[in-house]
Amino acid sequence: MATPTARSDPTAEHAMRAFLTAARLLSEQLGQELRRESGMLQIHYEVLAHLADSPGNRLRMNELAHRTGVSASRLSHLVDRLDQRGWVSRLPDPADRRVHLARLNGTGRRALAEAAPWHAACARSRLLDHLTDEQLRHLKEISELLLDRLADRPPRTDPGPAE
Repeated sequence: MATPTARSDPTAEHAMRAFLTAARLLSEQLGQELRRESGMLQIHYEVLAHLADSPGNRLRMNELAHRTGVSASRLSHLVDRLDQRGWVSRLPDPADRRVHLARLNGTGRRALAEAAPWHAACARSRLLDHLTDEQLRHLKEISELLLDRLADRPPRTDPGPAE
């Protein structure tokens, strides 16, 4: 951790507070809108989306916890709730029977497909429509950098498609 200095940089301090407040408000508003329109919690949407984006619509539980940023025990409870709804299944990993996978089911795929337009519309109206293409590219770069650092991952080497 960095050593605090006697004098802080007001611009950096303001940027940090503004970022944290905006991220919290965006998350709250996305979650409220998603729940109102689809009955789905934001974290459920994130779990289903990560599974949908994975090969075979499945991920090891520890990898899913890492991607969603929740603890293994919280993810276990989330997957149990999603399993009760018929949206996911938990199964042993064929490569290592000590490890469990979460797999997106057809019902979960349909629930995700129904919620996705509401989620996308809210993301557009609350964030994306207010940014230029250049600002959006910067937001992507900054967000990926932060994710890599905060998740203790090596920096991405592929910047993605050029625009």
